[in-house]
Amino acid sequence: MEDKQESTDSEISTPVENDKCQSNTVEKAEEYNGVAHARWKLLRQALKQKRLDNDRFQQISVRRFSSFGLFSTTQLKQDEQKLDSEQWFQYRCISYPQYCALIRHKVGPLDIEDVLNSFDNTGNVCVWPSEEVLAYYCVKNHNMFRGLAVCELGGGMTCLAGLMVAISADVREVLLTDGNEKAIKNVKETIKKNLHADFFRAHNVTGSILRWDNERDISLLEGHFDIVMCADCLFLDQYRVSLVDAVKRLLQPKGKAFVFAPLRGNTLNHFCSVAEKNGFSIQRHDNYDEQVWQFHSKLKNEENKIYDENLHYPILLILTNKENNMDLKQS
Repeated sequence: MEDKQESTDSEISTPVENDKCQSNTVEKAEEYNGVAHARWKLLRQALKQKRLDNDRFQQISVRRFSSFGLFSTTQLKQDEQKLDSEQWFQYRCISYPQYCALIRHKVGPLDIEDVLNSFDNTGNVCVWPSEEVLAYYCVKNHNMFRGLAVCELGGGMTCLAGLMVAISADVREVLLTDGNEKAIKNVKETIKKNLHADFFRAHNVTGSILRWDNERDISLLEGHFDIVMCADCLFLDQYRVSLVDAVKRLLQPKGKAFVFAPLRGNTLNHFCSVAEKNGFSIQRHDNYDEQVWQFHSKLKNEENKIYDENLHYPILLILTNKENNMDLKQS
């Protein structure tokens, strides 16, 4: 796959052309199908064993590449831990070390119920690269959140990106959400821990279950947020339309959505198509940060056995309401 032309900060306001969301190659789609096959093998193992080692889950879930190295992690002392299966870590942004968060990890074996019976567990065992990059992007650009209401969708067990907004930005409100009950239970404990540590600049930080296809969840917050963001939430076919609808309804008319996600075969392009049909203008950026881009280029050249840009490198999509864009042009 050829690299797209690099975009610079000065080009950030240039709308993307329609052909940038066209279908990817058949070869990449076949690679993605291979990932799906590996995950079914994971489920078969879980069904036989009833319990599954967390490291094995991450390996089969294409966890060979785990980080862009944007945050350092330090485990808290053992006497500060409550349960052997739950360990606390300090995440510190390496480029902006004044900002750090306390995150609780689930370790040890996973029960079969955690894999099969809960709502979407993909973000419930680790921080994925797209979430890491979104968190770093939020810290670097924390001034854009000043005085705004922000919601993270599908943040998993950590909601690291939304958490870093609450820590680094003078933001009015941050809502951290996921559709998984156990994930939000962990997020609420994380909020308490960081609140007690006096890490938050945000005036109001909360966590809540929010399912994109649940009318009540969405209607209670309709038109409430200035910014909605999510990371690597585009690959589940059955929720893609619901995600677009949720983003559109949660945003106030002049709001923006920031979406970080890898290509994953055709999934990002499918999302773009659905979003455009639902009234969004899309700006796509492959090179949105020089540090991330340089590391990405190095990984492609030197670590191609573990790093696959189709699965691991997050593209930035910025979504705005087409009607609002038309109003601005007319004025």
